[in-house]
Amino acid sequence: MAGIGSEIRTILERDSYWSVLRAYGYAGLVSGGPWVISILSIMMIGVLAVILGVAQQEVNAFQICVTYLMAGSLIWTGGMQLMFTRFVSDRTYANDKAEVLPNLFGVLIVTMAAGFAWAAPFIFWSFTGSFFQELLLLSNFVVLSGMWIALIFLSGMKAYRRIVWTLSKGYLLGIVVALLASRWELTGLLLGVLTAHAYLLFSFLHHIVREYPGSSLLKFDFLDRNRSLYSLFAVGTLYYLAVWIDKFIFWFVPYTSEAVIGPLRASVIYDLPIFLAYLFILPGMAVFLVSIEADFAEQHERFYRAVREGDTLMHIEYRRDRMVYAARQGIYEIFKVQGLTVVLCLLWGRELLHAVGISPLYIHLFYIDVVAVSVQVLLMAILNVLFYLDARREVLIVTTCFFITNLLFTFATLQLGAEAFGYGFAASVTFSAFLGLFILSHKFNRLEYETFMLQN
Repeated sequence: MAGIGSEIRTILERDSYWSVLRAYGYAGLVSGGPWVISILSIMMIGVLAVILGVAQQEVNAFQICVTYLMAGSLIWTGGMQLMFTRFVSDRTYANDKAEVLPNLFGVLIVTMAAGFAWAAPFIFWSFTGSFFQELLLLSNFVVLSGMWIALIFLSGMKAYRRIVWTLSKGYLLGIVVALLASRWELTGLLLGVLTAHAYLLFSFLHHIVREYPGSSLLKFDFLDRNRSLYSLFAVGTLYYLAVWIDKFIFWFVPYTSEAVIGPLRASVIYDLPIFLAYLFILPGMAVFLVSIEADFAEQHERFYRAVREGDTLMHIEYRRDRMVYAARQGIYEIFKVQGLTVVLCLLWGRELLHAVGISPLYIHLFYIDVVAVSVQVLLMAILNVLFYLDARREVLIVTTCFFITNLLFTFATLQLGAEAFGYGFAASVTFSAFLGLFILSHKFNRLEYETFMLQN
């Protein structure tokens, strides 16, 4: 680990309470920073726009549009994000970095052009607003699709601080432009978001081009089945579908939602608690980054180095035990810290909802959503460990289970009534996490056999 893991370990080596706080604060910033910055920026645009006199209906339409743009672009690019990241990793390991940049341009063209091809008819046929509004929606979707690819690429480079700093500048620019253009209401607010995302896309590309000089302008080797893993494409797509499917169900079931703009609907009863709950994953994400990306990654590298260098069986088994211990400790630390976060939310949830102006009638749904997103952090850690072990088939099984159970359980809770809302997502992510733990334990028990006997 030459990136974030080494930086965190360097901080922790100072062996003081202050160094521990710095390490976890830094990890929380780089892991959850992009998510928090984007949410707070969109919320800030809405609040300031209302202060400047923009109608609340227009602000609501803006926030719903951005939510759908985020969800749609993440689902659209989720598979390519994983598949291309692995392609880049393989090329870097093979010391073939000159192939990375032209293939990055290739994946951007494929993703953005194909996204334009299917999104343009949908937007222009489904919306009844001005042509400029429709064009802004389409442009935002296409630019977001490219931005996610560039963002995951920088994440793979472990350029976390650069990501957070660039995101801060980009969304600040977007807020300024949105407020200056707020006289045009929804159109002006969408223009501000487009400015932010376009700035981020080109800034990310600028950072990447400086690090990866290319041998040519454009290549599409990432589409070659012999050089890419399409199972990762399925995993990425299914994971984002699983995360968003319960929201889409609540958005489009008539008695839990209402029309906002064009074909877009919102569920006031479901949206506010779940998105507020996602702000409380920062502690778990910080522990996730420290424990998995630093501690476990280091032990993982030592185990496979011992295997590659032909170390003794006793030492290899010792390294295996240390790696398993690091994984277990990391999962335990996430469970402990995120569990404490849940307890604090249970104690102060009503005061929190009151402070942000949300009705206390949402309190029970907020409680179950906080538990659900906390378990989702645990699930992400389990999937990450399985990715380190190259257990692609197992990850596909878990993500498929997550998607199917969230779909079925959410529909089931709708039949049970309002008091059961949120339990479908919580039950789905919990079941998937337990399945992942079972598979991970089985994988560790067979690790030496699979390492030595199942290789080509």
